[in-house]
Amino acid sequence: MYKTIGVLAHVDAGKTTFCEQLLYHTAAIKKRGRVDHQDAYLDNHTIERQRGITIFAEQGRFEFNNTMYTLIDTPGHVDFAPEMERAVQVMDAAILIVSAVDGIEGHTETVWQLLKKHQIPTFIFINKTDREGANLHPVMEAITRDLTQNALLFNHKIDTTVKEWVAERDEALMELYFADQLEDTECIQALRKLIEKQQAVICMAGSALKDEGVIEFFQWLDQFTFSNYDSTSDFQGKVFKIRHDGQQRLTFLKALSGTMKVRDEFTFGEVVEKITEIRLYNGSHFVTVQQVNAGDIFAVKGLSTPEIGDVIGSEQQSTTFEMIPTLHAKVLYNGPLHMKEVTRVFRELEAEEPSLHVVWSEQFQEISVHVMGVIQLEVLTEVLKERFDMNVLFGRPQILYKETICEKTVGYGHFEPLKHYAEVHLQLTPNPRGQGITFMNVCHADHLSVGHQRVIEQHLFEQEHHGLLTGFPVTDIEVTLLTGRAHNQYTAGGDFREATWRALRQGLEQVENRLLEPYYRFKMKATNDHIGRMMSDIQKANGTFEAPILTEQTVIITGRAPVATFMDYSTHFAAYTNGKGALSMQFDGYDFCHNEEQVIEQIGYNKNADPIYTSSSVFLAKGKGYSVPWQEAKQAMHCDLE
Repeated sequence: MYKTIGVLAHVDAGKTTFCEQLLYHTAAIKKRGRVDHQDAYLDNHTIERQRGITIFAEQGRFEFNNTMYTLIDTPGHVDFAPEMERAVQVMDAAILIVSAVDGIEGHTETVWQLLKKHQIPTFIFINKTDREGANLHPVMEAITRDLTQNALLFNHKIDTTVKEWVAERDEALMELYFADQLEDTECIQALRKLIEKQQAVICMAGSALKDEGVIEFFQWLDQFTFSNYDSTSDFQGKVFKIRHDGQQRLTFLKALSGTMKVRDEFTFGEVVEKITEIRLYNGSHFVTVQQVNAGDIFAVKGLSTPEIGDVIGSEQQSTTFEMIPTLHAKVLYNGPLHMKEVTRVFRELEAEEPSLHVVWSEQFQEISVHVMGVIQLEVLTEVLKERFDMNVLFGRPQILYKETICEKTVGYGHFEPLKHYAEVHLQLTPNPRGQGITFMNVCHADHLSVGHQRVIEQHLFEQEHHGLLTGFPVTDIEVTLLTGRAHNQYTAGGDFREATWRALRQGLEQVENRLLEPYYRFKMKATNDHIGRMMSDIQKANGTFEAPILTEQTVIITGRAPVATFMDYSTHFAAYTNGKGALSMQFDGYDFCHNEEQVIEQIGYNKNADPIYTSSSVFLAKGKGYSVPWQEAKQAMHCDLE
């Protein structure tokens, strides 16, 4: 039997220390390390040990009660949340560490919502009970109030309190309970079912640093969890991490079903790739094996096509992620390498961290990356120096804006220089916010071959497309292919790319375009005397909030605010609440920009000087191509406009 258990927490809650104790007690390691001693087993990167934080999701491997466990220690800092999110998607169960001193912190709620979304059975270890100021009762109240009403404080045994709690959730067990016939085994079985359905969250307390309650906690977790993987069906495996061992790529997978063997072959489109090595990792150490089974976590060599989120052996589309960067920064490099070589290095990092979304500007000969925050940029600088011996700096992070349209239109694109030909008609319709670019096809095969129709769709999605206001990507548009035309002799590769992009751009020119900016959904909690300051600050930040929730001593305010005005607010909030307030912020999608005109003026994008995009079409007359501006393009088209 295989189980994958993830450990998650707000930064500094004691997550890595907990993992060290657990690995030691299960004989996975012979010596317990400490974060402050820079020798924690799963923080095996130099950068992690120097900074004292977990940056990369790494796994330990051990056997316990005839079950093979993979323990994944995830980053707790919000800048590395995408790494944590990818690990969540391969977990069978999760351990959430909460400090008995600090209680529910900002990132704790973000982590909880992510676990809830992916329906991961979760256990809570209330840590640092040995510290001054630790208080179990208010922490349990906060867990019940802010995370789940299904929390059960479990004192390492099936006592009357536990039996009563379980019986309240099952009529049959309630009768046994009142008859004093509810056995421990029945209670455990009932709890297992409730935990699997996320209707029970077992909470236990202890101290990871003092090694109090850790192994006892895990013994109960072992009883309360189970996995049911099928090794007899065809192989399917989810890619959740990519690393590089020198020049060779390591693809980390979770086997969802079947078995994988060395020399197995997999087909990706027209590419066939062979597994040349299978590794089982424990920290930075590994052993090679010839076969792995459903439920196991492992790394392989030989695969270069699959990306993080892909499911090998399945038609399933790549996974979408919620932890999306809202900032971008320019790469500053003045070293001896050619910028194309620098780009290659960043592409390798992008394979490992897809949220980087590396963008190369041919016009300005510049690289930019998408990031979660300043700490991530600092770490990137250190990684580039350590791995590639490159001295790279980054510009100040800027907000990632997007653009959209407000009404329906039809865009027309024609590309016909000498011995080339393609025409495309696209209907553009506003999509609901957050839906992105979607595609519909109503083009008849009599007008355009199915092959050409697929090429048009491919060109729409092969990259993000510049908007007219700032040059940032357009989004939230349904693109419908209405019709098009090709030439039997002259339509060549790339012609439909030119026609499609011109049609999209021509459509944008005809309607009102709006700038979008990223927003946070926030929740702040402080003592009542700060309520005026809190509401005033939200309004100054162009945010909105719901009616405050007041108790005798505290106030909770939830709302929404632009990332641009709220991204640094946590520092100010901590200062005026003397570190006693709690603020959580989650990315909440894009909405209309609060200072649209100011941002457009500041960016200074010239839509007519974009070297990649033009809204004009190209037609042929007397053996020469000539340009038709977007205002006149519709009447010049060759396809029937009706």
